[in-house]
Amino acid sequence: MNRFFYAQIFFLAMCSLSCQSPASDLEAVPFVDLNKYAGKWYDIASFPQRFQKGCHRTTAEYSLSDKGYVIVENRCNKDSLNGKESYIKGKAFVVPGTNNAKLKVQFFWPFKGDYWIIDLAEDYSYAVVSEPGKKYLWILSRTPVMDDTMYKQVTDRLLSKGFDLSKLKKTIQQ
Repeated sequence: MNRFFYAQIFFLAMCSLSCQSPASDLEAVPFVDLNKYAGKWYDIASFPQRFQKGCHRTTAEYSLSDKGYVIVENRCNKDSLNGKESYIKGKAFVVPGTNNAKLKVQFFWPFKGDYWIIDLAEDYSYAVVSEPGKKYLWILSRTPVMDDTMYKQVTDRLLSKGFDLSKLKKTIQQ
């Protein structure tokens, strides 16, 4: 097992104990079509997490299982664009009554973390994911590079939602 795997386990263990935030003004999008959401996403920018340290070319791939949950596969290259691939597979469970916009992600039983889709392009070309306490943030795109104008529009909306964008770091994809 690699550091990426253990770091995600540690994150989820800590998150299950501390990520239960008090009432939040953060809202998820009204509806997510999981069939359209499925597929490969590139991490464009995020609030860096321990388990992402040294990651380049970070991606997440989602697929629907026949058992009613979403399969989550995260990959990155460690320490360089051509570094050793790090991989972890998990599950995401839709929170009932949220129209698929809020999930609980699990990489290691019994720990689950909040995964709220808070911004989503109509054509599912980009998505923004966070959690109620705004401690975690990922800007995702279907392509390794996001248009600068679109990125600015997304970050402007995040500012209006109260995110501290001084913590946002772009992910090296190419």
